[in-house]
Amino acid sequence: MKDQEVIGLLPAAGHGTRISPLPMSKELYPIGFRLVEPDHSLRSKVVGHYLLEKMHLAGISKAYVVLRSGKWDIPNYFQDGAMLNMDLGYLIMRLPFGVPYTLDQAYPFVKEALIAVGFPDIICQPDDIFIKLLARLRASNSEVVLGLFPTDYPQKVGVVDFDQEGRVYQILEKSNRTDLPYMWGVAVWTPVFTNFMHEYLAKRESQKLQSNGKNNPQLQRELPLGDVIQAAIDVGLPVEAEVFADGEYLDIGTPEDLVRAVRNFANYQLPRN
Repeated sequence: MKDQEVIGLLPAAGHGTRISPLPMSKELYPIGFRLVEPDHSLRSKVVGHYLLEKMHLAGISKAYVVLRSGKWDIPNYFQDGAMLNMDLGYLIMRLPFGVPYTLDQAYPFVKEALIAVGFPDIICQPDDIFIKLLARLRASNSEVVLGLFPTDYPQKVGVVDFDQEGRVYQILEKSNRTDLPYMWGVAVWTPVFTNFMHEYLAKRESQKLQSNGKNNPQLQRELPLGDVIQAAIDVGLPVEAEVFADGEYLDIGTPEDLVRAVRNFANYQLPRN
């Protein structure tokens, strides 16, 4: 696993309805500034740049962005990834049933690699998130390592129940449990989980066809990624958590966090090596 290639996966198939209308995809909303070589001129820094920057800092040189049809401004902006010293590729989402389906679109291209997943409409801290997640994945026997952040809104996110050693027992999506103060926001995983998710989704689609889906509300709803990870836990795949107790997780898809992000990153920032 030590020398295994790591590939970034970025789901970018959302509509951004909570902050619409926008003149661009929400992943390209300008938040803060960056300096551009060779003349150190100042340029806007878009939301998705922050995530890719953190992946690159962890030594990840290749990533796929999975889009829905129409979001062509994202590949037009990032192009081949040269601005980040990365190789970027773009895939088109086929099944609009949730993030797991979006990520699974990359399956033929990533099934043998370690995967680093983040959401390009999120700004999270600290900068070394993926460095720590990958270090834990490589040092443990886990198939998935989740990055956890403090949250005051468990009803809006996926909160995580885990022990002192970091072993994850349960992921609850949009829960009313206020005794779970941490949500998961980023993840890394092995090919074992990539294949588990691929087979899980194929089985789910087969069940839809067999039952015609109409009599099973569970099969009709959009599937959260946390539910697939929970299904993996239920069959015995080890999942661990890396806690960023002082970390921050800003979802610019919500008006409140968008305001916070604009304020927090109002001053231009020097480029990180």
